[in-house]
Amino acid sequence: MADALRVPATKFSRSFAHYQDEAHSVGIIEITSHDRVVGGYLSPKELENYRRLMSQEREVVLLGEFDDEMLSELKTSRWGVVSE
Repeated sequence: MADALRVPATKFSRSFAHYQDEAHSVGIIEITSHDRVVGGYLSPKELENYRRLMSQEREVVLLGEFDDEMLSELKTSRWGVVSE
């Protein structure tokens, strides 16, 4: 994917409709303030990609946070076998 389009926040807010359409072709628009990225605007395709990636993230749980059910599942688990 090409680099994101960088737009100052003032220009983005004043021309939102234009940049809303522009997002479909560039994918991601970085919103800046004083040359710092302060936010972003995603095309529907990039938003779906973001959601897909977020759904694949794993949750980190410390051993001390395990409840009895999780400990039981861990003890009975087998390497290479997908749990139900």
